[in-house]
Amino acid sequence: MIVVEDLHKHFGGFRAVDGASLEIRRGSITGLIGPNGAGKTTLFNCIAGRYRPTSGRVTMDGEDITGLPPHDLFHKGLLRTFQIAHEFSSMTVRENLMMVPPGQSGETLWNAWFARGRIREEEARLARRADEVLEFLTIAHLAEERAGNLSGGQKKLLELGRTMMVEAKIVFLDEVGAGVNRTLLNTIADAIVRLNRERGYTFCVIEHDMDFIGRLCDPVIVMAEGKVLAEGPAAHIMENEAVIEAYLGRGMKKRLKAEAGA
Repeated sequence: MIVVEDLHKHFGGFRAVDGASLEIRRGSITGLIGPNGAGKTTLFNCIAGRYRPTSGRVTMDGEDITGLPPHDLFHKGLLRTFQIAHEFSSMTVRENLMMVPPGQSGETLWNAWFARGRIREEEARLARRADEVLEFLTIAHLAEERAGNLSGGQKKLLELGRTMMVEAKIVFLDEVGAGVNRTLLNTIADAIVRLNRERGYTFCVIEHDMDFIGRLCDPVIVMAEGKVLAEGPAAHIMENEAVIEAYLGRGMKKRLKAEAGA
């Protein structure tokens, strides 16, 4: 579904992404892991249109989308979430979801004056849709809560819910587990699996929690120093010596091997 070919992103002399190539299969939950500074989020930002790559190519369903802005990719069904949730804090949870679909009638001054009935009907449909999403995510009890009052994990669920308000094809999740307690992380994991299996969502997930990655993701892609280091099933990746070294360094790798032989 997504093909990244020899992608580079340089910031002055710093090569944040340095010739990365990878593929994301349709219908997969692909994990993207690597040590801090490996280039994972920069790669996400290049794919999702926040940064324009220095060079290289990104295609989606065979179409070249390199450098397209986020709003164009949104209309193509490519969405992303952020490590720090971006909610409208003074609006309710339901209202945050209702804001997502584009082209709403109330966005034009003419309709606001002369088509109020149409706007009311549309808002009622959106409210019903939002409530269905909240029920799916098991947070229907928070519908009237101001989004700024949510916990970190609840905000991550809200971000996931926003992707459900449109016809998302692929969703890039950036550290969905950061700052989330284990109970809510399990709820998020369950929602991702259900969206994948029941609604055909494709996901690519950056995450440092290897239990979370091992439970959800196949394949797992490892980045280090801006390049793709390894790819495969989670169990194989965790046994890959190059991956262990990239995460832990040579000294810790030798110590683990010594302890295993003791």
